[in-house]
Amino acid sequence: MPDLPIRSTETSILIDVLVVANASRNGVVGIHGDRVKVRVTAPPERGKANAAVARLLANETGGSRAEVVSGHSSRAKTVEVWGVGVQAAARRLVEEP
Repeated sequence: MPDLPIRSTETSILIDVLVVANASRNGVVGIHGDRVKVRVTAPPERGKANAAVARLLANETGGSRAEVVSGHSSRAKTVEVWGVGVQAAARRLVEEP
């Protein structure tokens, strides 16, 4: 799966995301440029949106847990997800069911 914003590490995967906070609903929008675009209802204050993005990506990928590892105060973030591989995450995030 070339050109996807998802890559593996030794113990997890990294997903480059573009976040829309204060959205009307949570969800994965799809690929936007070189990132996965996600929406969260949480406001971008005191880490609320970051926590919501991590929960959303853990749920949507089937991972055991997730954490924002870069871009904490930016819309462009990188999220680390444990317990899922690149192929499975890509199928669940960006491919049609």
